[in-house]
Amino acid sequence: MRLTLYSDYALRVLMYTGVRRGRLCTISEIADAYDISRNHLMKVVKDLGQAGYLETIRGRSGGIRLAREPHDINIGQLVRYTEEGFELVECFGTSNLCAISPACRLRGLLGNALNAFLEVLDEASLADLLENGDALARLLGTAQDDG
Repeated sequence: MRLTLYSDYALRVLMYTGVRRGRLCTISEIADAYDISRNHLMKVVKDLGQAGYLETIRGRSGGIRLAREPHDINIGQLVRYTEEGFELVECFGTSNLCAISPACRLRGLLGNALNAFLEVLDEASLADLLENGDALARLLGTAQDDG
């Protein structure tokens, strides 16, 4: 199982803004901290703002910050929101043409694995990912101005 780059970036944005709790962050500083594309982040940030994960403030002194408390952001829910689907194999989809589907046990096995994956994510919140916030802040280059 591999998450899309979109989900990866969404998690990174929330972790970054979580480390800088209460302070406004910019897309540029997040992109620089992770060395990733600003253009990709703009779409992710806009979507996370519309979904209520981020507060977005426009204007010259604007930026983004968490719109919820970290313990209120469930990682399983976030991943379900950011992923388009979990069709691990063809038979998970609506246009299944696999010849062995009626007798195949792979779908059940992979379905159980997917459910287990999501159940583990459901047990975690953003707060869990931020427990080592000081170390994250140092690695992201934000420690010096958060003290």
